[in-house]
Amino acid sequence: MEVSGSRKSKRVGFEEENILAIINASGAKDTQDANDDRLAFLEAVRAVSIVSQNGTPPTHKMFQEVFKILRTGKALESIMASYQLLDELDKSFPRVYLADLQKSLSDSNVTPELVVLNEAWSPFDLTMEFSSYQREGGKDQGGPIDSYGFHLLIQDLVDVTDEMNIQKSNTMSLRNLLLFQYLVNILEGDFVPRNSAYEGTMNWTLLRESLLNMLLGSRKVNYKSLMKDCLTIMCQLYQISAEFSDDKIHPENSAEKSAENSDNAVTIALLEVGKNICFAMQKFLTMIMELDTSKKKADTEGYTTRTDGIRTPMVELILDELTYNKDIFHPFLQVFNEPRWKLEVVVQYFWKYMGKPSVRTRRSNGSVDDTTFSGALKCFSDITSTRSAIKKIGTEVIQLLLVHGFQAYLSLPSKHLDESTSAASGSSCSHIEICENIISAFRSLSATDKRMEITSFGKEALFTAATIISMKS
Repeated sequence: MEVSGSRKSKRVGFEEENILAIINASGAKDTQDANDDRLAFLEAVRAVSIVSQNGTPPTHKMFQEVFKILRTGKALESIMASYQLLDELDKSFPRVYLADLQKSLSDSNVTPELVVLNEAWSPFDLTMEFSSYQREGGKDQGGPIDSYGFHLLIQDLVDVTDEMNIQKSNTMSLRNLLLFQYLVNILEGDFVPRNSAYEGTMNWTLLRESLLNMLLGSRKVNYKSLMKDCLTIMCQLYQISAEFSDDKIHPENSAEKSAENSDNAVTIALLEVGKNICFAMQKFLTMIMELDTSKKKADTEGYTTRTDGIRTPMVELILDELTYNKDIFHPFLQVFNEPRWKLEVVVQYFWKYMGKPSVRTRRSNGSVDDTTFSGALKCFSDITSTRSAIKKIGTEVIQLLLVHGFQAYLSLPSKHLDESTSAASGSSCSHIEICENIISAFRSLSATDKRMEITSFGKEALFTAATIISMKS
């Protein structure tokens, strides 16, 4: 039996009223009873929208109350529960998706259609004139996030991830980390299907209207400063997770341990969430680089306009930061492990200081740029070019670039191997050739700089290269 539109609307309104009544009674109180009410409210929303066989998306008011708990909650349990519920809801009720995606995978004649639910609730409001952080004397009221509010969130995370402040952090620090992770998930859910649809249609409007593009293009955001802070956060979190030991979490004195038990729980949660934030930050930066690539294609085809503005590509900003902030050079290469873009950063770092190597082709009387990893390795084909590289970059940095570039190359999916190792002429470079070039580069470095010691990372790369050659020869 079907339920008429008016009856269904009344039923939804009745459910909303009953569920919101659970949390309205607690208000802004910071008591155990109030926190229990918030947890009961979250469970009620989950029961109606996730557990129920005919689950429906929460209403805007219900969504907003769940989001408010994440943004303003003070109890660790309710903060974590609200984040988990929001994550479940986004997976169950996506705002942007590709229809007929499964059919398109099995039938090449079927083109997936992009579906955008503009009426769906979103944690972002990028049309706001005033930031939610600015209203009410700067107090966070739990409303939607605008571009300036996102920038302020990033600035707060820089302080949170400072190694000296990690033990002084509280639930506010934890909820800001979770808030960022949730917002990146939202940006990804909006951007990925749009970018896939764009690649098939070359309709730049699909990406122009993406949350990511609107966020980065906002006049309320200092883009370069924002990206610099993002790199700092990712590298600091990596160093914290790598260096933070149990004895720093648990004090030896039993009285201190008892007094700080609550703080320790937050600290441990922060460290665990911090590992996930490193991955979320990498996703955020990778999406920006994908957007830069798509925009470059649109520029080439003449699909962009003046209103799209000009933004420095993310890879260039990373290169500048790696150049002038040596403290993040090694941490960045360690933590950023997306192979395609990591290899791109490594290769362009070489080009930045050494110039793009050129090769002659049978089809051309002149020379063309070999802008690949294979081409970058040719910088170490003789003593003269190697000496120039050492003078401009230094042997330690060169070793790190070679090792991480080689690791990224070996991790590349097969569909990206050709474009990362093929010269402009169209000829491809095999695994064995890359391995041979890596070994040759280290030999050339050793022959040029007699005082150079090969690092443990370098020895591992050489061993791997030699193993691959022996197995395939």
